[in-house]
Amino acid sequence: MTSKTNETHDASVRSWVESANLPDADFPIQNLPFGVFRTAGTKPRIGVAIGDQILDLSEWIDSEGHGLSQEIKQACRSESLNALMSLGPAASALVRRLIFQTMRDGQDSAGKDAVSRCLVRMSEAEMLLPASIGDYTDFYASVFHATNVGSMFRPDNPLLPNYKYVPIAYHGRASSIVASRAAVRRPCGQIRDDASQPPVYGPTRRLDYELEVGCFIGRGNELGRNIGIDEASEHIFGLCLVNDWSARDIQTWEYQPLGPFLAKNFATTISPWVVTSDALAPFRTAAFRRAEGDPKPLPHLFSEQDQSEGGFDIVLEVYLSSARMREGGIAPLRVSRGNFRDMYWTPAQMVTHHASNGCNLRAGDLLASGTVSGATKESRGCLLELTWRGTEPLQLPSGETRSFLLDGDEVTIRAYCEREGYRRIGFGECGGTVLG
Repeated sequence: MTSKTNETHDASVRSWVESANLPDADFPIQNLPFGVFRTAGTKPRIGVAIGDQILDLSEWIDSEGHGLSQEIKQACRSESLNALMSLGPAASALVRRLIFQTMRDGQDSAGKDAVSRCLVRMSEAEMLLPASIGDYTDFYASVFHATNVGSMFRPDNPLLPNYKYVPIAYHGRASSIVASRAAVRRPCGQIRDDASQPPVYGPTRRLDYELEVGCFIGRGNELGRNIGIDEASEHIFGLCLVNDWSARDIQTWEYQPLGPFLAKNFATTISPWVVTSDALAPFRTAAFRRAEGDPKPLPHLFSEQDQSEGGFDIVLEVYLSSARMREGGIAPLRVSRGNFRDMYWTPAQMVTHHASNGCNLRAGDLLASGTVSGATKESRGCLLELTWRGTEPLQLPSGETRSFLLDGDEVTIRAYCEREGYRRIGFGECGGTVLG
């Protein structure tokens, strides 16, 4: 699938929903991401974000014919996005285009009135997980993150021999994935800070966030069938933001020899809105340029098409706010700013590798990128890197310092795409507050 732009990406088009036309709006008419919400006393239902409003998709589907097939209509009436995801990118692109035509400026008053009855203010809605996530896989796709972390523990050999050949990943815990703004409780586990003493059990003292991007699988593959690299984009419904909370002291003790476990599976926060592959078409970019001397990806992970447009130009930011800062009216501090284009492996390569042994991916499965870090200190995507394992604490505007997260700390991830000739689109927020 090659990335193509169409009328829905036209930067000159405005919506009759005025909040969607604000210059810094995350959800202009050129975006239209999908999510799941509910209001007081109602069941979950699919919505599409436009400005500060949510278009209730089931209400909109029922209000007019819209020329959609019964299969697509039924999927839009579901309580999760799984059914719509499973229909492939053409189905969601068609729904998005029809909504674009309905919401663009120039509609007559009767048309606006009919659609207005299907709109819900975001401030009145509770956002839920966008899909029923059957499986969750977390990759390790940033060579900068992998090198930084490796340097802390293996200074003479930061990257293991397989890193530049294999998109490294582990299977995470889907049941502990939560929607943005859900509280995150500090986990307990075994910790061994003193190598001369046995481990102790207690709350983590090195709680961290991880800035990541999530890829939702749309159409799946049969068990035993792989997914070719040039077909992988057809299996990606869209992207969201991910905070894979991590207990670094628990992780250090338990990860050998089988990798992350209790240090990771206590909570993973995702943003509620899924920005579709269709909406992201103008922001595709070349795959990360590997250093001279690095091996070329193996044939099943390489194609000229993926190398030319397999990356995504997404600016990613992390903000930190302590309880004292909020009490004092101090704005959150931006502690990190990076870009998703810096990933060593593309989303298509991650999907292809995941299915290369015949593993069956299913609609609603979540594949996270792993910590997104860049070449500069500002672009490091977790406190482990930013404070260099706690030895270089962050200075907060309240006079506090942070090596790792304390109770009451709030972490918020934001992201947006911006390119000349196209409208800026955003991902909303992925946020959570640490509780003791």
